[in-house]
Amino acid sequence: MTLKIIFLICALLGGAYSIILNIVKYRSANNPTPENLSDVYDSETYEKWKAYSAEHCSLDIISSSVSCVLTVALLAFNVYAAIANLFANYMWQIFSVVILEVVVSAIIDTVIGYIKTMKIEQKYGFNRSSTKTFVFDSIRSLLLNAFLTFGITSAIYGAHILTGNFIIIVLAAVLLAFTLLTTFLFPYLSRIGNKFTPLEDGELKEKLMELLTKHGYNVRAIEVMDASRRTTKLNAYITGFGKSKTIVLYDNLVNAMTTDEICAVFAHELGHGIHKHVLKTQLLNVCYLLVLATTVWMLVSAPEIYTEFGFSEVNYGFAYILTGVALGVLQPAISLVINASSRKHEYEADRQAVSEGYGEAMISAFKKLAKDNFSHLAPSRINVVLEYSHPPMSERVAAVEKEMASKK
Repeated sequence: MTLKIIFLICALLGGAYSIILNIVKYRSANNPTPENLSDVYDSETYEKWKAYSAEHCSLDIISSSVSCVLTVALLAFNVYAAIANLFANYMWQIFSVVILEVVVSAIIDTVIGYIKTMKIEQKYGFNRSSTKTFVFDSIRSLLLNAFLTFGITSAIYGAHILTGNFIIIVLAAVLLAFTLLTTFLFPYLSRIGNKFTPLEDGELKEKLMELLTKHGYNVRAIEVMDASRRTTKLNAYITGFGKSKTIVLYDNLVNAMTTDEICAVFAHELGHGIHKHVLKTQLLNVCYLLVLATTVWMLVSAPEIYTEFGFSEVNYGFAYILTGVALGVLQPAISLVINASSRKHEYEADRQAVSEGYGEAMISAFKKLAKDNFSHLAPSRINVVLEYSHPPMSERVAAVEKEMASKK
């Protein structure tokens, strides 16, 4: 069996994995609603959710299938090499491959994103984005994806040329630094196309500041993002590092929840900081980056791979693409570990909200989040284990109730 056939099989397996997970998700829409969430949807809303879920899953199945077919076709017919061989300059041979990958991904993401946002989300009343806003967001996403892809490819090229077999350590370090830089810049990049305003003075801000002061926890600001321009869904998150750390609340969240419910969500986010979940996640990312760097090292150390795909020598842009194909096969094991860790962190953050006296408010906030975000109340265990970074809502409610009972 040739190396080319092995990679084509890997591409097919990676695509099949994604398609199967979406099919399992599609079928799980008929799972019975957990008793502790029986009051989230009435019968009419539940039927509406099933239709909404079916449309999203069907589109995801189509998207995964198209991506799989395109990937296999581009690899099987040596399209990347054909594009690269149009150029005599070696660097242009590398970047032409990267440009093709970025363009193909952008086309698929934009078409699927348009159908999801402007058709499905619009149909069910969640979308508030105009066509202009969607185009702006798509261009911003394209530029960011291009920046990351070119950055990673350049890192692979530079690390291998300068350090040879030490590429594993050097590339892992470079990618970690690149990841941290991107995370550091996110608070600033997210301001492009979004409006952030300081949370106004009042009872809510006083309670939130009291929580921060109690734990000696410092953030740069508590801000409200104008998410309602794009969606009706609710969210909150912490972003940035050190003095640039910011807690962001969607304006939808502020408008839809009571003061105590928002404090519960805030206490949950605060719990992530208190338990140093960002740091722990970064340590796990180091292990992932070492796996990634090892995969890259194996690929750039085997020139015969590139010959089979039509290249005359190692092409670092194509190495980036083959790394993605290889990781598609490794993804189930990687997801198993990373998502298990993330779900554990979510439970710990939920317990923080309970310890602050916001257990009941946390449960009511969960239910509002589930209803307003049109969440799947009874997902398949397979999807949860392999895809969910957060525990299913019913399990989070049960865990909060158990924690509250233990404190009585």
